[in-house]
Amino acid sequence: MRFSKLITDLQKGSSGLEASELGTDPDLLSGASIEQALSNQICFLEAGNSLSKELNSTKAGAVIIPSQEDLIEIAQRRELAWATFKNPRLAFAEVLELLQPTPQNISGIHPSAVIHENVFLGDNISIGANVFIGNGSRIASKSVIYPGAVIYENVILGEACIVHANAVIHPRTKLGKKCVIHSNAVIGSEGFGFVPTPNGWRKMPQTGRVVLQDEVEIGCGSNIDRPAVGETFIGAGTKIDNLVQIGHGVTTGKDCAMAAQVGIAGGARLGNGVILAGQVGVGNRVKVGDRVVASSKCGIHSDVAPDQVVSGFPAIPNRLWLRCSIAFSKLPEMAKTIKELTKRETS
Repeated sequence: MRFSKLITDLQKGSSGLEASELGTDPDLLSGASIEQALSNQICFLEAGNSLSKELNSTKAGAVIIPSQEDLIEIAQRRELAWATFKNPRLAFAEVLELLQPTPQNISGIHPSAVIHENVFLGDNISIGANVFIGNGSRIASKSVIYPGAVIYENVILGEACIVHANAVIHPRTKLGKKCVIHSNAVIGSEGFGFVPTPNGWRKMPQTGRVVLQDEVEIGCGSNIDRPAVGETFIGAGTKIDNLVQIGHGVTTGKDCAMAAQVGIAGGARLGNGVILAGQVGVGNRVKVGDRVVASSKCGIHSDVAPDQVVSGFPAIPNRLWLRCSIAFSKLPEMAKTIKELTKRETS
């Protein structure tokens, strides 16, 4: 696609085109990083990006940049095709969708699929090979179920959902519109509920369900457990990375984000817009307020008020944790000093 055509199409998007210069109006085939891009590719830079110096040497045919005079001057001097956007990253996402659109979905229902006779299927549904769909389930129109997926009985999939290969959706689970379940994710599995008795552990029946609101995306290998009673609830627009464990009875607000290996214990409550970085742990029944950000590996064992940034184990305010980290590196020296002072006092 010619750069000029790409810019015309981007004006319809939400990334905020500000200015552009065609240069030689290159014919672009794909996107690439600024270090690896070639003359038929486009790349991007954000404000304050540490790779800004790479603009002097990139072989890209076109660049998306913030409205910074120094970057514009480099692009003009190098005769690159360029465009400035309020949000370069969002613009690049839109570029990738235009240059490399999602492949056409599988079409129709594969003859090897096993679908119970009491299943409702909407219009324009695609179901791949060896899919199983159980009694009483409802699959809304435009949904796509890839090969090997298993959908148990009484599951509801909203319009335009995508269930990737080998994902499993357990009984009574409800998905809103445009949800995406990636390969090997398990939604609605039994919560970890056992009652101790003198004769060992007694299993607590897990009779609840999991509810995903609209446009929730679940990464590969992630699990969301159903509770003994009630619901495990994931708010609209929430994005969950690979290998995340969400326990029974957890509730999240809208537009949360969880990176890989996050673990949330049963009954925890997350507000809207919460961000949990990789390997964060949230304790049983803990309440995390709106827009909280938790840095990697921290452990949240008590309630966190809204709009906080927390770090460490147990989690404390990020600025305090940074000060503690500096002090921690000095502990051997401090211990030596204390030992010497103690020795003087006793001599």
